[in-house]
Amino acid sequence: MLYFLSIRTLAISIATSLVCFAAPSAHAESARELQSSARQALQELYRTTPAAAALGEKAAGILVFPEIIKGGFVVAAQYGNGALFKRGAVAGYYNTTSASFGFQAGVQKFGYALFFMTEDDLKYLNASEGWEIGALPSLTVVDTGVARSLSTTTLQKGMYAFFFSQRGLMGGLSLQGTKITRIHPDR
Repeated sequence: MLYFLSIRTLAISIATSLVCFAAPSAHAESARELQSSARQALQELYRTTPAAAALGEKAAGILVFPEIIKGGFVVAAQYGNGALFKRGAVAGYYNTTSASFGFQAGVQKFGYALFFMTEDDLKYLNASEGWEIGALPSLTVVDTGVARSLSTTTLQKGMYAFFFSQRGLMGGLSLQGTKITRIHPDR
């Protein structure tokens, strides 16, 4: 029992340290830097994933998190900042955080983009003081198989998530339990 508590304490310490290490650098980003990195990430996603480009043409808004840092041992945490684009212009800045517990170990960097297909889908993001992904049933994580089945008839409503730029060693990517909150970076 004492051995388990020591491992648990170590895991919590590692996860907390990783988030604390990542958080200051993410907060230090200016709005201009965040906008630039989010635009570059979105253009790279469009270049490598034609289904994302097709969604981007029809989406009411696209929330792009260009770099998320995730790490831990048993207990893991992730953190990153992003920009919301509406018709090509920045409509706000957000951060994403998550914590999880389970069989996991490692450190990973990745990005993701959420495509909101209608204004109603986007309203919840704008009206809430932070919301949890997974609390809404209309999120589809797009992988290679889903991307092939997207068409103009399936792109009517809901939210679609694409992961990109995955680097590092950590098993699995998930958005379940991820909280997104509006932020106001320095100009």
